Amino acid sequence: MDVTANGYNDSTGRTRQKARTREALIQALQALLQSGADPSVAQVAEAAGISRTTAYRYFPDQQALLHAALPETGLATLLPEDAPDDPAARLAQVLDTHLAFLLRWEPQLRAALRASLVPGTTQPALRGGRAVTWFESALAPLAAQRPEIDLHQVAIRLRSVAGIEPYVWLTGVGDLSPDRASEFMRANALAVLADALHTD
Repeated sequence: MDVTANGYNDSTGRTRQKARTREALIQALQALLQSGADPSVAQVAEAAGISRTTAYRYFPDQQALLHAALPETGLATLLPEDAPDDPAARLAQVLDTHLAFLLRWEPQLRAALRASLVPGTTQPALRGGRAVTWFESALAPLAAQRPEIDLHQVAIRLRSVAGIEPYVWLTGVGDLSPDRASEFMRANALAVLADALHTD
């Protein structure tokens, strides 16, 4: 342990400095994404007031930087502990949380979508299909109630109408406000469930 005469731990100090540098780079990236930019590591370093050499030691490429800036999405479900048993009510709760998450993290999600479209690029963390798992958790009571329904396929249908891809189309091509686009996706997802319950 590197401790000076006055009790200062050099090792701890360096660790904290590294954490501050890393956080400064991530915050600079998030600010640039909020402004609509698609910045390189060098551009993020400049915005953060950090040398390029230092920035590349933390993040060797844009992909690594983007991964670090993405929100935590390790939850297996978006439902609260006291979630209702009714699948439609459960889905409505999941959609409310999911769509609020989308609106809050829109710049990062757009960046992850752009990155996922580059041939041969590793899929960013948010492109791993976790929303499908969230929708499956909402539909879980149907496993016993309606065993003939393929819940995984319904969850995929739900994800196809409620995610960053339809949001980008609705706000860009459809010219809807973010809130209106969210309303459209919520209504479309509930319609998918109603259709599955009616036709299967």
